[in-house]
Amino acid sequence: MRINSYNKISQIYEAHQASKVKEANKINAIKKKDGVEISNIGRDIQVAKEGLKRAPDIRYDKVNDIIKRMESGTYNISAQEIADKIVNKYFDETI
Repeated sequence: MRINSYNKISQIYEAHQASKVKEANKINAIKKKDGVEISNIGRDIQVAKEGLKRAPDIRYDKVNDIIKRMESGTYNISAQEIADKIVNKYFDETI
């Protein structure tokens, strides 16, 4: 008879402990929060993107200089220079 009583008490105790473990796991799961970590490279990319957003699309100092040189007649570029730059750019992109 004592063995049966011990077995019943043991089962009740184990069931109680299992429910405590389940509750603790639920609490731990609730406490955990999702998080995001950005690598150093990612931060560098973000900084670079912000810098590009702030930079003007048109470099007015260069444009205004070319306009002045065109108006004064001192802006002369040879066809050979243009052809060289086109060819160089083509080969730089394909390599």
